Amino acid sequence: MWDEKRLKEIAVFNPRETLKKGAVAKRIAMEQLQPFCRDVSAFDFAAFNGGTKFRNGDTIMARITPCLENGKMAKINVLDEDEVGFGSTEYIVLRAREEIDEDFLYYLIYSSYVREAAIKSMVGSSGRQRVQTSVLENLLIRVPPYREQQKIGRTLKDIDDKIASNRAINKNLEEQAQAIFDEIISFSSTEKCFLSDIANINPKRQLPKGTVARCVDMSQLSATSCCPVGWEFKSFNGGMKFCNGDTLLARITPCLENGKKAYINFLQENEIAFGSTEYIVISPKEAYPAEFFYCLVNDSAFADYAVKNLNGSSGRQRVSAKVIGQYRLPKISTERFSYFSGIASSSFTVIRNNFYENIRLAALRDALLPRLMSGELDVSNIEL
Repeated sequence: MWDEKRLKEIAVFNPRETLKKGAVAKRIAMEQLQPFCRDVSAFDFAAFNGGTKFRNGDTIMARITPCLENGKMAKINVLDEDEVGFGSTEYIVLRAREEIDEDFLYYLIYSSYVREAAIKSMVGSSGRQRVQTSVLENLLIRVPPYREQQKIGRTLKDIDDKIASNRAINKNLEEQAQAIFDEIISFSSTEKCFLSDIANINPKRQLPKGTVARCVDMSQLSATSCCPVGWEFKSFNGGMKFCNGDTLLARITPCLENGKKAYINFLQENEIAFGSTEYIVISPKEAYPAEFFYCLVNDSAFADYAVKNLNGSSGRQRVSAKVIGQYRLPKISTERFSYFSGIASSSFTVIRNNFYENIRLAALRDALLPRLMSGELDVSNIEL
């Protein structure tokens, strides 16, 4: 028998926690959350001077536009036992009450039913609208018995655990490729060349206006992975165009400083996709391994160069394609390029396969979620 309850009856909103002003603690900034991703991918340490506070097992959800619409939410999993972390004042923190499974609560908040209700409740000036917490607190929810909650939460959690495992494998493979990049850079000639000598910057590509193609939005780029979180099919009406083998680099502040970039290897043969006008597209010239250029833009020396060459008014500064092309790096022998390619190419093939598996797993999770949350799917035969 499922009971009907208000959301505030099953979750504590913004639970009280103590952090002394000035105490150094783990901070999870809004930009460190990946869209529609359960796990926290990054955090830093900072002195607490205000913000929401949370513990492991809590669910955080952005309450401001466009972060909420972009799927900024997570289940906290990076704290130690009894440790308190903090984050943006633009989070709503939800903690499962007694006899409520924390995984069930997270997927409930993740569900379109709760997210759409939160989005519809938003008020405020355009571009700075926020969720009315009182509306969300009083949202009516159908709640199954605790044992069923556990089974629903476990079913969805197992899918996200596999997604997280694939991401961890990909992260490790990227780190290995980066280590090999560092090695060949360190032991290459003292003679220099320009990036534009070995790569085309913003190469011209043909995509007629009105063509429906894959679009990778800036919000879908990650600072922690070469893979975007996804894409949409849209009608092309302008923007940067790219294909497999290209590296995307955000050229505008704060996206550049936040390390937004991607390596494109998920398109079909001869397929052209598009995205923001605020991308710089780096495409390898013939005979140069494509993966090398992703590792290059991921290198701290390159990142420092790009940030130092930002230009324009405060808050809208950009680095130009011309400046990126003028980046100087050591000349690398054909033998060293071959050594790098032999290892990196196979690694990035695995990354591509895991990326596509995660796309399929996320689709499965999102298809199961409303059916599980409504009771349409029977979970009585699932063992815990």
